[in-house]
Amino acid sequence: MSAARPIRAALLSVYHKDRLAPLVATLRRLGVQLYSTGGTQQFLEEQGAEVTAVEDLTGFPEVFGGRVKTLHPKVFGGILHRRHEAGDLAQAEQHGIPPIDLVVVDLYPFEETVASGAPEQDVIEKIDIGGIALLRAAAKNYRDVLVVSSRDQYEAVTKLLDDTSGSPSLDDRRHYAAAAFATTSHYDTEIFKYVSQGTGLAAPASPQGPTTPLRYGENPHQAGAFHGDLTALFDQLHGKQLSYNNLVDVDAAVQLMREFAGGPPAVAILKHTNACGVAQAASLHDAYVHALACDPVSAFGGVIIVNQEVDLATTQELNKLFFEVLIAPGFAAEALPVLQSKKNRILLKQKPVEFPTKLIKTLLNGIIEQDADLQIETAPDFRTVTESAPTSDEVAALEFANKICKHTKSNTIVLARPGQLLASGVGQTSRVDALRQAIEKAASFGFDLHGAVMASDAFFPFPDCVEIAAAAGVRAVVQPGGSIKDQDSIDACNRLGMAMVLTGVRHFKH
Repeated sequence: MSAARPIRAALLSVYHKDRLAPLVATLRRLGVQLYSTGGTQQFLEEQGAEVTAVEDLTGFPEVFGGRVKTLHPKVFGGILHRRHEAGDLAQAEQHGIPPIDLVVVDLYPFEETVASGAPEQDVIEKIDIGGIALLRAAAKNYRDVLVVSSRDQYEAVTKLLDDTSGSPSLDDRRHYAAAAFATTSHYDTEIFKYVSQGTGLAAPASPQGPTTPLRYGENPHQAGAFHGDLTALFDQLHGKQLSYNNLVDVDAAVQLMREFAGGPPAVAILKHTNACGVAQAASLHDAYVHALACDPVSAFGGVIIVNQEVDLATTQELNKLFFEVLIAPGFAAEALPVLQSKKNRILLKQKPVEFPTKLIKTLLNGIIEQDADLQIETAPDFRTVTESAPTSDEVAALEFANKICKHTKSNTIVLARPGQLLASGVGQTSRVDALRQAIEKAASFGFDLHGAVMASDAFFPFPDCVEIAAAAGVRAVVQPGGSIKDQDSIDACNRLGMAMVLTGVRHFKH
């Protein structure tokens, strides 16, 4: 068996026609026989190509409104027969089945149709049957066939065919076969997620979208890759490739800022997935200044996210700080050149996208799965359990602190005032340690905690946190409650003149 195998015949069946023309030109130059159907055939002919219609190959027309076009032995036999097996070759000749050496398929846009909110009938019609079968058949027979399963591959495959004079190697064919199976796996998973709604069946875990190799993983000695379509979420306007650690922090930043979507100007600064500065204000400039004031030391080299277009005034402040990544829904024309003055600074324009509602991670010798934590408690959910109720300003501060607390590593305590994070204690093995860390940090950056509020991600088993917070000046507390000793903390608040509200919802984050 020769590692390289010339492509003499190709079947093309694509939904989107963009980016296809250069590949068609190369196939024409190489003298490749082209087979196609419907709209793809029309596009190829508009490019000046001679095309044999699949129905002329099979002697059978498209039926059922195009639901059945390529599902025929002369198509799949041409793809699947083994060129090194004498019996297969004899049967192909006996039945007049010509070999097909290249299969190019761009599947029906099922995910896009679901995301558009289309009615069920339209969604079901975008479940590709023939295309999936073609990809699987070609990928199975990668020993003899090259398969192209995405528009994103057209440019690379065109170059491959140019460089190899139309005879890709076995390694090349295997590479694209693996990519095709990744495509079909993801596609089928998305269909399952849609059709299984309300059935109680859980979707299997699988990589989502294309695979992007990363420079390394969490540390240089670890390999890393991202599975998914980052271009659906971000337009990268400047800077180096996102690293593994960048992506982890970017995810934490995006999830935190979802809590402030549609609200007043908001800025969050994160380091190692935890917020070291969060603020809301009347302008984005003021929100950034207040967020940075929380912890200007940790902000160095951090990830910054905002919920509004970055204007020039904010940019001039941002440009004074070294940071790795800035995420925004937009950048003013006069702001972008200033931000791009630093060569490696990563600028991401965020686009609207549907986020997964399930969280999946490897653990031990398997995988664990849970629902994403999409709940957040606000004033209507607060249940006052103390003799004094929080003031309106304290309620606003408690809502603000509770949002940040939800996205901070447990055990955590968050100290805040309306629209500004003052300090947080993160990832501590005891809640008391988290509180003491937060108080010490607030003091180190000159914050007076008198009148501040406190949020906790889980209940207080003892009154010690309330007592320590009161001594520091904290006047109101939000926590989930649920301890058999809740009353001890409530009594402490009453004794110390503090207000406490319970939410009934815990937000551990590990």
